[in-house]
Amino acid sequence: MWVYEKKLQYPVRVSKCDPRMAKYLLEQYGGADGELSAALRYLNQRYTIPDKVIGLLNDIGTEEFAHLEMIATMIYKLTKDATVEQMDAQGLGEYYVAHDHALFYQNAAGVPWTAAYIQAKGDPIADLYEDIAAEEKARATYQWLIDMTDDVDLQDGLKFLREREIIHSLRFREAVEILKDERDNKKIF
Repeated sequence: MWVYEKKLQYPVRVSKCDPRMAKYLLEQYGGADGELSAALRYLNQRYTIPDKVIGLLNDIGTEEFAHLEMIATMIYKLTKDATVEQMDAQGLGEYYVAHDHALFYQNAAGVPWTAAYIQAKGDPIADLYEDIAAEEKARATYQWLIDMTDDVDLQDGLKFLREREIIHSLRFREAVEILKDERDNKKIF
């Protein structure tokens, strides 16, 4: 089904070791509105969505995995040279004790990822509105992450991700209109 290119969707660069930003980026790695949750939500919802928009959920869900890979790379690069003292000073002491420098699906507050983050109502329009909300929340989070760093290299990757969230939201909005038009055309007399 997929062909994996062994390169990131967009280059990830960071200019310095920064465990503080790595901690914040965990929100997009294992948080409720992060990339893992989005990918799994969309790829799950595609089974109960009309054929006219199933490809959209498949495409965006797949792209969210590419974004997850970018976030993982950012976190790795921001912490790979961090000392235990730096990790602890930035609130990642407990994380280090449990995982060393390995990545673990949790949010910025340290709450592990859970399948409870995944929504699937089975009503295509309700699910698409949920997806629009998820994309808008991710867009807002990326903006706040951009605001939290002065690393222009890191900001570049975060801006790319923020813009993709905007595109995804627009595509989901288009899908809602397609399904509304289809629903409205099915008039029985």
